[in-house]
Amino acid sequence: MKIGCPKEIKPQEFRVGVTPIAAREAVQAGHEVIVETGAGLGAGFDDAAYEAAGARIAGTAKEVFDAADMIVKVKEPQAAERRMLREGQLLFTYLHLAPDPEQTKDLLASGCTAIAYETVTDAAGGLPLLAPMSEVAGRLAPQMGAWALQKANGGRGVLMGGVPGVGPARVIVIGGGVVGTHAARIAAGMGADVTVLDRSLPRLRYLDDVFGGTFKTGYSSAGLLAELLPQADMVIGAVLIPGAAAPKLVRRDQFPIMKPGAVLVDVAIDQGGCFETSKPTTHADPIYEVDGIIHYCVANMPGAVARTSTLALGNATMPFLLALANKGWKRACAEDPHLLNGLNVHAGQLTCAAVGEALGIATVDPATLV
Repeated sequence: MKIGCPKEIKPQEFRVGVTPIAAREAVQAGHEVIVETGAGLGAGFDDAAYEAAGARIAGTAKEVFDAADMIVKVKEPQAAERRMLREGQLLFTYLHLAPDPEQTKDLLASGCTAIAYETVTDAAGGLPLLAPMSEVAGRLAPQMGAWALQKANGGRGVLMGGVPGVGPARVIVIGGGVVGTHAARIAAGMGADVTVLDRSLPRLRYLDDVFGGTFKTGYSSAGLLAELLPQADMVIGAVLIPGAAAPKLVRRDQFPIMKPGAVLVDVAIDQGGCFETSKPTTHADPIYEVDGIIHYCVANMPGAVARTSTLALGNATMPFLLALANKGWKRACAEDPHLLNGLNVHAGQLTCAAVGEALGIATVDPATLV
């Protein structure tokens, strides 16, 4: 199989879909790997590293798309990239289709087969290709929120850990999954007073058993959140419903009860965001203010630490990439129901029920396609 890796073109996105290590594994398995020149530079991999791994360097993204049977990326294909997809081509990347009707329409029209990292599952009920980026984003969230809290950036001017005689910042983390757990750990490590909210009692018990004393926990409800918001210096949105649009948990009409200059960090922005006033931002222009509340809603947070993120993502995706290349997508998905759960689009048909529900599009059962 010919595996293509174009350079990411989303603003301020420095990750790359295929590492030199993955390229070497694929070449040794008998596949051809085609990498657009400069694709890995943002993550610290030059063209020579790919050539040493046996990959071929292409001069343009069009060369990659034209030659490849499978396109491997990090972020969802941008409009220019979607125009280069063709019928029967396999796309393996993050898609986040539920809040993105334009991308969904274009993928359906292209006739390609698209497997989304974020809906591939595992035997434990987890999301193994989302988890590494969730870990990175979770750990970045308090760091970015602390920067936004600085007065020069519009925030309250509060130091996360306080100082002797002055209390620390109060941080609410909504969601106790991978993102929320890592966010809470880092925020607490910075000295903040942290409360994690979640609707799963088993998860809250787990967090209390493992991190008891490091941060507090609470059962997530509208009432408790309304009680905590007036105290918060920072709220981190870490809610995920796999494949579906995120629920809106903090409303604009609640801003008057919050402290002026408080910060909302929306890690769920890829899925539409979990705050009513959230809209995607970039690393170049990451924050904005609504009614005195500062919003940080960068849609590709892990791109800020591109090398760490690329290596972490590459570790997770490589076994699936090789399975798809070695067996073809139909056989690979037929043999692995967890990989089949990643199938979102095939030959003009939508195959992810959560996306179909969010966008009002009929879906087909992916099991009928393999």
